[in-house]
Amino acid sequence: MECTVSWTGPQGMSFIAETGSGHAVVMDGAPEGGGRNLGPRPMEMVLLGTGGCTAYDVVMILKKSRQDVRGCSVRLEATRAETEPKVFTRIHFHFIVRGRQLNPVHVARAISLSHEKYCSASIMLAKTAELTHDYEIVDDAA
Repeated sequence: MECTVSWTGPQGMSFIAETGSGHAVVMDGAPEGGGRNLGPRPMEMVLLGTGGCTAYDVVMILKKSRQDVRGCSVRLEATRAETEPKVFTRIHFHFIVRGRQLNPVHVARAISLSHEKYCSASIMLAKTAELTHDYEIVDDAA
């Protein structure tokens, strides 16, 4: 895996990140730090990548468990250290899983497996942050 991150120039603190798979995203700093608010902050990218990683796992695990999953979202709320390096110290994941007759045991197991075995991002972040999670199930009636 590889990527290239390039500063856009002296007008601000924007960066263009290009992935090895051919995608690009703009990141920017906060206005008080010289940024122009043109994109997410780099640490927001870490958080959103973690959300994508774990949501992907949960959907895949539920599909493999033959659950009729129709939707999955996860809201992450994070706290960072007060001093440098301002690592994440606490992250709470709230999953909303939608489907038909989803088994709560399977949903809980999918989330646990993601956090304990499959989601590289959350497993890395658990080295500095306390990770907690909960979930709700929304039943899509037939």
